[in-house]
Formats: sequence, C-alpha cells, structure tokens
Amino acid sequence: MIFRATAIPGVQIVDPEFLRDERGHFARTYCAEEFTRAGIAFSTIQCNTSYNAKRGTLRGLHYQAAPAGEPKLVRCVRGAVFDVTVDLRPDSPSYCRWVGAELSAENGRALFIPEGCAHGFVTLTDASEIFYQMGAAYAPDLARGVRWNDPAFAIAWPLQPTIIAPRDAAYADFTS
Repeated sequence: MIFRATAIPGVQIVDPEFLRDERGHFARTYCAEEFTRAGIAFSTIQCNTSYNAKRGTLRGLHYQAAPAGEPKLVRCVRGAVFDVTVDLRPDSPSYCRWVGAELSAENGRALFIPEGCAHGFVTLTDASEIFYQMGAAYAPDLARGVRWNDPAFAIAWPLQPTIIAPRDAAYADFTS
C-alpha cells in the first residue's frame, strides 16, 4: 500500500499496489502492520456499505461526537465518488479545511479519516457502492452532521448534487 498525506493532519490517501497478470489483479487493501508503520493506529470494529443508485447522490457530511469518534477507512468498490473530509478538530492547524479525492472501483483508492473529521461524498456514476471499515461502533445519540454546502467550508464539489436526504440538506450553518 502507498500512503499519501493530505493537507489535513491524519487524513491519508491509501493506494493499493496492484499485482497484475492475465487473470486480473490482486491488491492488499488493509494491513494493521502497514497502517501502524504509516503512523495510523486503526482497528476495524464494524463494516458498512452504502449503495447509491443515481449519479449526483450526496451523503454527508457526517461525524460522530466524542467520546465515540469514528475513524474510518472508506473505499469505493463499484462506480466512482468524490469523497470529502472536513477537519472539525478545533486544535488542528487545518480546522475547517477540507480535502477531497476521487475514489473508484477502478483506482482502488481509499481514504483514511480520523475521528473529529466530518465525511461525505457525491456519486460520480450511477450504481456506486462505498465500503466503510469503522474504527468505532455507531452510536446514534452521538451522530452529527454539517451541511454539504456550508460557506464555512467552501467545498468545491465537482458536480451539483441532485439527490440529498432531507436531514443532510437541513443542517444549520456551522459555528465554531
């Protein structure tokens, strides 16, 4: 695996190293030892999938409040998405900044998102599916979100979303 730091401390792009032959390819997508060597303390507690039928579907921006922050490793296993992380850690040098990456079944790329950051994506193709490895169990009482188009973040989404859950569209303006 190839780990690449982003402009947000702790957020890493994780690219697989494909071994290709006439059958196709093989790639390791998670290895606790390699993550530890890359400075990422992460253990999978639960796994989730998100299937999205239509291009332009937006999910997020979601996070889980302390004391049950949710670190996650996110990968697109079908189709393609533009995946976004927003740093909501007040003591971080990148507080309120965002990074985005295209994740697709073709590129095999994943994004590691530490706790304290919000996460969301917009689908770039029909029939996109996201696979999440979660570092903490879901705690519904601590589920939170910020609005995808909040001017506090000024995210440059690659397309205008056409499908958004009412909850995701209705988050109030972010206040620090």
